[in-house]
Amino acid sequence: MNQSTELRAALVDRLASDGALTDPAWREAAEAVPREAFAGAYFEAVPGSSPTGYRAVLDTSPGWLAGIYTDRTLITQLDGRTRPRDVDGAPVPGSPTSSSTLPSLVLRMWHQLDTRAGHRVLEVGTGTGYSTALGAHRLGDTHLTSIEYDPVVAEAAASALKATGYAPRLIVGDGLRGDPDGGDYDRLIATCAVRYLPLPWLHQVKPGGKILVTLSGWSYASGLALLTVTGPGSATGRFLPGHTSFMIARPHDRPPRPSLALLPGAERPTRIDPAVIGTWTGSWIAQLAAPSAERMGADGHQILSDVATGSQARTTPDPDGGGWTVVQRGPLPLWDRVEQAVETWRAAGEPHQEEFGITVSPSGQRVWIGSETGPGWDLPI
Repeated sequence: MNQSTELRAALVDRLASDGALTDPAWREAAEAVPREAFAGAYFEAVPGSSPTGYRAVLDTSPGWLAGIYTDRTLITQLDGRTRPRDVDGAPVPGSPTSSSTLPSLVLRMWHQLDTRAGHRVLEVGTGTGYSTALGAHRLGDTHLTSIEYDPVVAEAAASALKATGYAPRLIVGDGLRGDPDGGDYDRLIATCAVRYLPLPWLHQVKPGGKILVTLSGWSYASGLALLTVTGPGSATGRFLPGHTSFMIARPHDRPPRPSLALLPGAERPTRIDPAVIGTWTGSWIAQLAAPSAERMGADGHQILSDVATGSQARTTPDPDGGGWTVVQRGPLPLWDRVEQAVETWRAAGEPHQEEFGITVSPSGQRVWIGSETGPGWDLPI
């Protein structure tokens, strides 16, 4: 047994003991697919660097293979163009734009999708091809179609899939548009996040079929939802337990903005502790209330900047230490909306996202708490 096989077997054992692998068929896929074929080079964040710098880890680097078989996400592209083999060894700045998602999450999502023999599956976001290879191994090449937006990433994934003996149908294009040839799919799995459910998906997955997707936004709060398609253009579902996040699909990402200038505005005491919107579910609530806003800051020092209107809100501690003040300006009262949403969530008992659901219809998309008749917020479509 070579080192790759040994490390892969050890990782699979850990994933099985942690509950990420319960289906023997998916375990067989995880044991068969060599992750290094899909993430042969990757970036690691340099600890303590500000802004964050990344160093390339190549197959000549110490600990390269052990790093691949650690249950973590491996960054494989920065800023939509820079790949590990493009840099000369010195740390480089950038924003991650492609990665090989941590194996436990990939396999958990394949389990949650509940695929069965004969199902046709559409995967949105080929990425490195690792998840695609797992799906092809389990389902068979002819039952899996995968779409990748970035042609450079797609080319690398296609080469890796071919080299490892897998031949699913691969498409280069905008996965938010679905299969350009149309579809009659039983399942759709997205390895990118979206601000709302793209309508083509709701017409290409047959009634009774399922869609597994991460909902996110310009504040980068996330929730993983499993929906059942109820008819053309319609679906309903619930958010799943745990904490799942993906890079947002590039067509749904926020537009570039100039450097943020904090400007004066109307001041008042806040009704909530601003730190709540720095928590996992609190940030989700704030994003639902202000979907076109970007959130920055930490603890109680929060800044909201609305991409669509230029409106701002920021919180500062009171001089006497007894509370917080919010400063707002612009046509959209961001903090008013966030406060009201947080108070609504608290009145419902501050549930985690697994108590949330989503309903999609031709007239709109709505996230709700508890049941469809409960409090909720419309998604920006």
